[in-house]
Amino acid sequence: MAEQFRMSEGPLLNEKGSLAEKGYQTYLSRTYDRSQVKAAKFRIKEWDYYCICSPEAVLALTIADNGYMGLDSITLLNIGEKWQYTNSPMRLFPMGKTGLPATSLQGDVKVEGKGYSLSFQNDGKVRTLTAHMDNFAKGQPIDAKIVLTDVPEDSMVIATPFPGDDKAFYYNQKINCLKAEGQVAFDGKTYLFQPEDSMGVLDWGRGVWTYSNTWYWSSLSGRIDGVPFGFNLGYGFGDTSAASENMLFLDGKAYKLDRVAFDIPKTADGKDDFYATWKITDNKGELDLTFTPVLDRASCTSVVVIESDQHQVFGYFDGVARFDGRELKLEKMFGFAEKVKNRW
Repeated sequence: MAEQFRMSEGPLLNEKGSLAEKGYQTYLSRTYDRSQVKAAKFRIKEWDYYCICSPEAVLALTIADNGYMGLDSITLLNIGEKWQYTNSPMRLFPMGKTGLPATSLQGDVKVEGKGYSLSFQNDGKVRTLTAHMDNFAKGQPIDAKIVLTDVPEDSMVIATPFPGDDKAFYYNQKINCLKAEGQVAFDGKTYLFQPEDSMGVLDWGRGVWTYSNTWYWSSLSGRIDGVPFGFNLGYGFGDTSAASENMLFLDGKAYKLDRVAFDIPKTADGKDDFYATWKITDNKGELDLTFTPVLDRASCTSVVVIESDQHQVFGYFDGVARFDGRELKLEKMFGFAEKVKNRW
């Protein structure tokens, strides 16, 4: 592909409701304003998704406003025991009333429903995530509080258009390697997230999507020789001719990659074998990873015209990353890789 385009500063959308620029950046250089979106309100999709990993457990929290459907989700995963529970209450026709902030830099959002509440507070320096659900799983409640700090200097930001619809776009930021501290209480056990070995990632998304899409996404946040290291890898939707979303992060600085591919093995009948060992590589020889799955957080939802087939697979990465004249070796670093098909 041609050299990837780095966006300048300014409004995200022009007066017609189309992207003013498409490309990538390492910070939110373009300003999102929901009132400038020209598509119907039920097509606007906004979400904040946090995934926090410790050596023992994973906590994932979502607050999403997808126009005709709101989604509030809690996931807890036990790495050693290889189990996970997810509970995702839906809200009908929030149509922007959820109040997700127009920027990831600061702002609060809170949702409440029957027997549950989620809150994401961000004062610009500290992010405090709290969650409670009376009947999360096994008839047991869950309570979680995580504090995220040390936002890195660089993050992955991309503005992607969709072919055939000039009002459709996706503006996305992934902030890797957030230092995490807190705890989760569930089923008589408390899971501790300590800053020396726990990190989180934020997936901040705002946009207007076309109806049918498939995406691939992989994320890792950890340390190599005590230095924060992570990556964001993905592809599969929209027109990414201006830039991919692929980046490596070392000690708060981003290093751009070109194109990547997820090689997911197949079963004898041609279906994806998500528990087999994957290969993840790029087109320039800078990334050569092996992904060994531990647990597939799989879900398949079909409600009238909405369909979602998700496989978020957690496991360990081994391999090498070459960038900026150096070569880093990854050894059993925990993260996830996913394949998601949506009709929404």
